[in-house]
Amino acid sequence: MTSLLPTHRTIATNITTTHARSRKAIVIGAGPGGLAAALLLARGGMQVHVVERLPRVGGRCSAIESDGYRFDLGPTFFLYPRVLERIFKLIGRDLHREIPMVRLDPQYRIAFGSGGQLDCTPNVPRLEAEVAKLSPTDAGNLQRFLDENRVKLEKFRPTLESPFLSWRNLLSWDLIKLLPTLRPWQSLDSELGRYFSDERIRLAFSFQSKYLGMSPFNCPSLFSILSFLEYEYGVWHPIGGCAAVSEGMARVAREMGVTFSFGEEVNEVMFEGRRAVGVKTNEGEYRGDAVIINADFAHAMKKLVPDRLRSRWTDAKIEKKKFSCSTFMMYLGLEGKQDHVPHHTIHCAADYATNLADIEQRHVLSEDPSFYVQNASVTDDTLAPKGNSTLYVLAPVTHQHPNVDWAKETPAFRAKLLGQLKKIGLTDVEKRIRFEKVVTPADWENSYSVYRGATFNLAHTWKQMLHLRPRNRFEDVDGMYLVGGGTHPGSGLPVIYESARITSRLLLADLGHDTEWLGKPGAKELPTAVPVG
Repeated sequence: MTSLLPTHRTIATNITTTHARSRKAIVIGAGPGGLAAALLLARGGMQVHVVERLPRVGGRCSAIESDGYRFDLGPTFFLYPRVLERIFKLIGRDLHREIPMVRLDPQYRIAFGSGGQLDCTPNVPRLEAEVAKLSPTDAGNLQRFLDENRVKLEKFRPTLESPFLSWRNLLSWDLIKLLPTLRPWQSLDSELGRYFSDERIRLAFSFQSKYLGMSPFNCPSLFSILSFLEYEYGVWHPIGGCAAVSEGMARVAREMGVTFSFGEEVNEVMFEGRRAVGVKTNEGEYRGDAVIINADFAHAMKKLVPDRLRSRWTDAKIEKKKFSCSTFMMYLGLEGKQDHVPHHTIHCAADYATNLADIEQRHVLSEDPSFYVQNASVTDDTLAPKGNSTLYVLAPVTHQHPNVDWAKETPAFRAKLLGQLKKIGLTDVEKRIRFEKVVTPADWENSYSVYRGATFNLAHTWKQMLHLRPRNRFEDVDGMYLVGGGTHPGSGLPVIYESARITSRLLLADLGHDTEWLGKPGAKELPTAVPVG
């Protein structure tokens, strides 16, 4: 394929000299990445139109509402608000004024099937006391873990904020100097072994690999920064749930002139030669100077971009990639409350390694599945009718695989998961259910257009990170850009928001717009002046 660089230089020159018209961007998908990109591109002076298949904003970060109950469809942990705080500052807004939220303490409870539990608090002395109940020796290493990961994050942050458009980006001296810190030859569990001897404590600081859909025994050691982020910057609950963040972003975007089409599925990206020039839906055509895809990467590629136009990401090559696990979901509206259960509870199977192998290697359903429960009504009384509550139950399971037929397995697995709830003190749930919705991996694939039902996208192995992940300026065709968990830097809400800043900087520069106001990768402070347009 011809290099993109001359094309972008030509475009930039033409726009800079003529400014003949305002440039327009079409965003496919109103998920977190698409919304963040829409805000930044509008602030950068572009016309932005967002086309969303579902009837509401948010994508997998939207809400389910019925009978007075409200649930987050997907993410329930709001982490590292610094990323979205910065985006809101860049557009002249204050995140916490626009979207009220509370910091949780304790952040969550971890219950171990092998015995014991931890109430995880951001208060370090109290956390040390909690750890000491299970492993006095490990408690003494907690502060060292936090201090060393603070340094690791700060060193790696420029990488997370930069585009990786070629293998040449790996040759930067700054990244090479990181190798002793990143220890790419170690797994996350092995990395934590440098601090903690008790496997339960290691698990407490590595279960966050499930945010990436990976096992801590396979996940790269880099991601020890995930648990550090929770303790350093907090686990937050936006009032109304994480979906309220998406809704607030959409409201601000409209105020900035962004337009939306809901209930319109994009059936085709239009091309002139190898350049994306717009999209087709059942309602018509939307043309623009750039197309940003915020849909599930593998699904979108196979559906929207002809295979003949793709070289690095053909259908055959996508099939060979490694994908994350999936999730079995139950959204339960309950009569009454359960104030004895924290906002977030993670229950780890007694044989956690076997449970993970069932998910990632054997692709079968575990006899003793791990699970997560959000009991958000202890914090937020807007989510259920007075005197009632919501319960969000998630079990990590294999992505779509011939070994599991969800049409047959759903009733039995639902019953098993309801039985598992007794292990965290929820003994009478089924008789109190007044609303229920179940989402299986098959539903993620068929109803929510998630390839293989892999809810965390492409797995975050070293062979699928940085320049080896789909790039923010999509490399196979011109005029197409990517945001979201399937592209660099990866999945998880903070990283998805950061992908939008990376992509917006590239797109605006390619079209001749000023990007200085976006700040440089790794900068500790933003520019003091934020120009309009």
